[in-house]
Amino acid sequence: MALPRILVLVLAGGAGGRLELLTDQRAKPAVPFAGVYRLIDFPLSNCQHSQIADVWVSVQFHPTSLSDHLANGRPWDLDRTFGGLLTLPPFQGTDRGGWHTGTADSLWRNAELVRQYAPDALVVVSSDAVYKLDYREVVESHLDSSAEVTMVTTEVDADDASRYGIVQVGDGGKITDYAYKPDEPATTTATNEVFVFTPTPTLDRLEALADAAGEDGLEDLGNQLLPDQTRDGLARAHRLESYWRDVGTVPAYWQAHRDFLAAEPPIDLDDPAWPLHTRGGRHSAARILRGAEVDESLVSGGTRVGGTVRGSVLSPGVVVEPGAVVVDSVLLPGARVRAGATVTRSVLDDGVDIGERAAVGGDDEVTLIGRRARIDAGAQVPAGARVPDPED
Repeated sequence: MALPRILVLVLAGGAGGRLELLTDQRAKPAVPFAGVYRLIDFPLSNCQHSQIADVWVSVQFHPTSLSDHLANGRPWDLDRTFGGLLTLPPFQGTDRGGWHTGTADSLWRNAELVRQYAPDALVVVSSDAVYKLDYREVVESHLDSSAEVTMVTTEVDADDASRYGIVQVGDGGKITDYAYKPDEPATTTATNEVFVFTPTPTLDRLEALADAAGEDGLEDLGNQLLPDQTRDGLARAHRLESYWRDVGTVPAYWQAHRDFLAAEPPIDLDDPAWPLHTRGGRHSAARILRGAEVDESLVSGGTRVGGTVRGSVLSPGVVVEPGAVVVDSVLLPGARVRAGATVTRSVLDDGVDIGERAAVGGDDEVTLIGRRARIDAGAQVPAGARVPDPED
């Protein structure tokens, strides 16, 4: 029996506003994670390990920040003569041209390309979550069913459930109710933004919704498409039992890094059977200077540590000078903490410079310092503050 023809569409075009300063100058999928990776590495690595070689990435905001990382797709074995990696930017010239207004709108604008490819299954995924998943396994279970859509689900905290599409699941995995970001969630079972669609009926349904919407246009998949498929009894659930975390907000992004500081992290990023691949640069080994103290931290190549680092993640090129203290923080590439400064429960973006004896953050809310910001010597930046890029 021939393998099913699978197409993966990675929706990487959202503005990422909930990540605040971290997405002012970069696309959300290009945001660094765990030192040397980017968020888009998770779905692309899942594609490779699922042996899916046709991957389209829909881009929109700050496309160069993502294109530079994707290059030709080689780290994920997507540099192919036929198929492989294809980026889909917004375009002009047809009635499908224009700026994307949501995930359903993005799929509608590329519907003709999908029809021409003629996949047996269309996998649509977001790129702002940390997880590993065999997409092919989900596809095979979907094709064995009579469903029009299979939604991968996970359990979320009750106080956070209103941020997601919430489902109720009946016998045999059939989804009996779907509510998009409800004010009062009926359950804590959420879709994790991985969907497997049967292409032709889904795209036909999307065309009808677009015609009905007229000039108002389509929004997200959860606004109409998924509820309609659920109402018609054509939606089923595929439960993800392993780790999954949405990192689309600053607190969630910070907390995800805390998860990976554990002695046994929720995902082994170096697992020989399922490594996370990325387009890495060339960095020398990390340098831990005499007198430095490093505890429960991730320290990337190209860093230099002369001070104290506890419970933190240091990306390539970070410098923590002697006498500086970094606690429970995430420092992105090129950040520098000068002698005598303290950084607590904070995220420092690319190239941030913390002056001598400055104090940034505290034990309450996460503090965020935008890329290339300079904090003067002796300055005090309170917990929960937002310091933007000086060029904004």
